[in-house]
Amino acid sequence: MDAPAAATTGSVPPWSRTAGRGEHVYAALDLGTNNCRLLIARPERRPRRRGGEMLRVVDAFSRIVRLGEGLSRNGRIGEEAIERTLKALEVCRDKMESRGVTRARLVATQACRGASNSEEFTSRVRDRTGLDIEIIDRETEARFAARGCGALVDREAESVLLFDIGGGSTELVWLARSEAAPCGPLGLQDWTSLELGVVSLAEQFGGKSVSAEVFGAMTSHARRALTPFAKRMSERRRCSRFHLLGTSGTVTTLAGVHLGLDRYDRWRVDGLWLSDDEAARAVAQLREMDFEARVANGCIGPQRADLVLGGCAIFEAIRELFPASRTRIADRGLREGMLLELMEADGAVPRES
Repeated sequence: MDAPAAATTGSVPPWSRTAGRGEHVYAALDLGTNNCRLLIARPERRPRRRGGEMLRVVDAFSRIVRLGEGLSRNGRIGEEAIERTLKALEVCRDKMESRGVTRARLVATQACRGASNSEEFTSRVRDRTGLDIEIIDRETEARFAARGCGALVDREAESVLLFDIGGGSTELVWLARSEAAPCGPLGLQDWTSLELGVVSLAEQFGGKSVSAEVFGAMTSHARRALTPFAKRMSERRRCSRFHLLGTSGTVTTLAGVHLGLDRYDRWRVDGLWLSDDEAARAVAQLREMDFEARVANGCIGPQRADLVLGGCAIFEAIRELFPASRTRIADRGLREGMLLELMEADGAVPRES
């Protein structure tokens, strides 16, 4: 979709206006099981930093809303979660208006895909905020993640595993060169999306006090879910430069812990390489923290302190099933993928080769 519906007041929202080529202000909203994230940007035709970003960020917003809280037990989005999310979406709408957004895509993922009352929820969002939320399927989510992170892939690798550990689902994307063009760019070759996420793991196993036995059980649970895809990919070609590419709060938190940051710093984390040993040490360091230490950590905080070890368990299972000497960390993904596709459609940035 190009733009959300107009607000119920009858006014025309600025993101429904037309603009000349190169003059659009773009917005992408990702409403997940745990987070509500907005990114507003203009095209950047001359990328200046590592990772070749073609986006010049105008504004951003992120709030933990826990939309999927209790969903695994009840099958419905709860009233408290709806109210938290509506308040966050009102902030997003106001930011879009104040920044003069003219092109937008607003999507919801696993929590809305799995909830029996998702249509009721999106209708309430539309009535209260004027925002028209699109519930995307798993394949579209995987495609956006791959597009958003693609600039961080080692171009000399023959294949890469991209993973996105979310609140209610985990996406795995196999990027590889086409047999028809073995010297060409890496492209999406295969993918899977699993109902396995940090919120669902925390609700099933607990997240505040995580013993070695509980962490082992979470890792085994994740391993069982990931194994079918790992078997399917076991015969795919790899080379010495094969690596993992991770995008999510789990891996960016691990990167912050590895760097010893007092406060999270996106510019130091995005594009960071972790060796396998460094990744293992960061996981071990996080596991050694009790709940209070996680709450106090500037890269975790109180809203994610009970979720991060579930993400580490999924990451450990991925590292076991897809051995690689290094992992690249991406503080980018779904929103960036949406923005780039919108900009490409307008001719504002070159299409990916």
